Amino acid sequence: MERKKLVIIISIILLLLIGSIYAYMNALGSMWVLNKPDESPYFITTESITIKNIPLPKGTKITYKKRFFWEKYEQEKLLNEENVTDISFKKGVTIDWGGVPITSIHKFYNSKMKGFSVNADFDKLNNTKKTQFSNLWLRCNDNLGITVENTNDWSFNKKNILDIESCGVNNQRYFKEDKNQQRFLDELYSQLMKIKD
Repeated sequence: MERKKLVIIISIILLLLIGSIYAYMNALGSMWVLNKPDESPYFITTESITIKNIPLPKGTKITYKKRFFWEKYEQEKLLNEENVTDISFKKGVTIDWGGVPITSIHKFYNSKMKGFSVNADFDKLNNTKKTQFSNLWLRCNDNLGITVENTNDWSFNKKNILDIESCGVNNQRYFKEDKNQQRFLDELYSQLMKIKD
């Protein structure tokens, strides 16, 4: 009987110990996540510069892949361009990408996919500059996923652009069996290729 009580007490202590360790590791867990968007290193440009073949205005936020847990967030200088994950323009500022004013560019999260997503601000698109490409993009009114040959070039370089991977969540190359999605993306890509550089 005494032995049975001892086994129960030890089991309860072990369960409490395991629960405490789990809670402690959970609390520390965020330290092991290498690329949380709000904890990634970033640099705010102090002058106009070119990154990923894109001329960036002063005040652009360049976010990098986190490499070390001790790396501080805001950087005093540019880091390696290879590690850029996001480029975001200052509020109210856009640049032209394929004739469309864009607010940010984000590297694909999936490292096996070579490309990036482009976010537009259609409110800033002048009616006289609308094209079939911008009209189609506006139809899905979401970010545009672009696959490229050279991942160091995020500019509107048609020679580097291989395809349009997605237009928001409703049009994805992934859903090959959905002919409507595929036709829409094919037409979007075709119209993109007609834009003058």
